[in-house]
Amino acid sequence: MSVTYNTRFGSLKGYEKGRVEPISDDVKHYAFSNCYEIASHSQPWEKVVFGKNQIYVLEALRAEGTSPWFTCAHDEFVLNMDTDVEVHLIKLDASQTVQDPEKNGAVLVQGEPKGQKMGWMKLKRGHQGMLPKQTAYQFRSTEPGVVVLQTCLGDLSVEKWAQICQSA
Repeated sequence: MSVTYNTRFGSLKGYEKGRVEPISDDVKHYAFSNCYEIASHSQPWEKVVFGKNQIYVLEALRAEGTSPWFTCAHDEFVLNMDTDVEVHLIKLDASQTVQDPEKNGAVLVQGEPKGQKMGWMKLKRGHQGMLPKQTAYQFRSTEPGVVVLQTCLGDLSVEKWAQICQSA
């Protein structure tokens, strides 16, 4: 007998709140953490940690308007979970790069980024982009949405475990 499963995609405009459910060790029972719920209560471009493995984190960001310019000493990855998002990239001059190669997580670029424009990516739902190290990146979104960053825990990472974890 064949069993049919229905995949439902969420968005900031409409999602089903996540909850803890018993699992039977079948991959179809595992769920992506509710990044939509987190983003619905976040400030635009706030980097809220919702997954953590030692220094590595997943951050949910409310994509709304134009973000500040960020950079990082290591590569990061962005996954668009919702509405279209543009990512603009500038290869930074040495004067604006992160000086400590061991510095984890994103930092704000001080002032306007200086360097060679690398172009931009238009990420639709489900598209992933790489944010190269020592490159300034800026997100732009014409309507509210959600992006997820794979990065390392850093100064701009916000941990709100008491607000985002199910307690009962």
